Amino acid sequence: MRHIGAILLLLLFSLAVHAQESQNNWRTNARILNPELLFGQTFESNSNFPDTGLQYQVVMNFGMDNANNPQQWAQRLKAPVTGLSIGLTNFGNRDSLGLAISVIPYIHFNIFKKEKLSALVGLGGSYHTEGFDAVNNPNNQATTTDLTWAFRTAFYYRFLQTQNSDWRVGINYAHHSNGHTRLLNQGYNSFLASLSVSFHEKEFEVLPAGSLPEYESSRLNYFSLRYGQGFNVLALAINDQRPVYTVAGEFGRVYNNTFKLGLGFAYRLYQHYYDYIRNNESLVQDGREFDYFKEDPWRYGSNFAITFNGEFLLNHIGLDLQLGLNLHKPGYQIDWRLNEGWDNTPREVPETWMLGEFNSKYQIKKLISSRLGLKYYLIGNEQAPKHNIFLGAHLSANLGQADFTEFSIGYVYQWKPNKSK
Repeated sequence: MRHIGAILLLLLFSLAVHAQESQNNWRTNARILNPELLFGQTFESNSNFPDTGLQYQVVMNFGMDNANNPQQWAQRLKAPVTGLSIGLTNFGNRDSLGLAISVIPYIHFNIFKKEKLSALVGLGGSYHTEGFDAVNNPNNQATTTDLTWAFRTAFYYRFLQTQNSDWRVGINYAHHSNGHTRLLNQGYNSFLASLSVSFHEKEFEVLPAGSLPEYESSRLNYFSLRYGQGFNVLALAINDQRPVYTVAGEFGRVYNNTFKLGLGFAYRLYQHYYDYIRNNESLVQDGREFDYFKEDPWRYGSNFAITFNGEFLLNHIGLDLQLGLNLHKPGYQIDWRLNEGWDNTPREVPETWMLGEFNSKYQIKKLISSRLGLKYYLIGNEQAPKHNIFLGAHLSANLGQADFTEFSIGYVYQWKPNKSK
């Protein structure tokens, strides 16, 4: 729980720094107040999930219009709105699912070059008033922590525009889960329709063409190193948080100080896998399936991966997305066996117990990893610094299933590529 709280603080700190930077130049951004009502359905997280009625959310989005922002990222990204969303969610069953209060930094941008069509993406955190309890709330297995990650994406159609307001209808997907920092953690998934209106500052006017700087195309090579410390749990019977240590490197190219594409590598040590092997737990005991893991706990508790990295740079803020291919992750076999068989697998697993099968779903999740989160750069990327430092907060997953929550610190070195002769 304390780790999710720290994630939320980092996300809010990052956004606050970005907003303060925008406000330092009064011509840069105009404030937007955007109330929103959402209605939809909370889908079942598990069998025997509590009955739910209509889900509704009341959301207030506090945004900044970047149409007059002279920074390169704002111009390259066609002046998106950036801001902070604060929402109250009723999942449709107050007694079992309770309420959630969400705080989500977001980016809102036009799509397909159509001013009437737009999309919103946000990642932050939520506080929940109800969760799983073995005695009082056994059928809600969505989350066992008060604080969770919160993700939201939306697509909007603007059906009415006045001088100072924009009216939109939208379709939304919302997700809440604790990043595998405690089980049970099936997560809340919801689809919703929305009605919203954006109120702009009355005195705000978009600057005429030619008032903003024009930027030439630029390219930089970069290399980065980072150290990450994540936290996760192994199974219901081993439900204490332990670290996931990561050392990773990345090489690639930065386009126009705004887009980053790279190829990388990562080494991780899962403390849970290592301890399970080292402590001679059930599935590695003599005569059991993974008894050979004891030959080298470090090796079988480790993970090697190659990664494909993409990032949007909003000066000090990075919106980071990564896909990976696991070359070596043997400990995940124990993970899958314990978590995908019969419910409530005990710590001492009987040999007759039905364990998770190594099916095609397992093969895909073992092979493909993903990572989503935010970075805060000490020096703004608009300056194209040769040396930079960043802090990060990310959710790592086995494909789409949460693996661990991670904080990281890293270093970036950038240089101009050699000109072709």
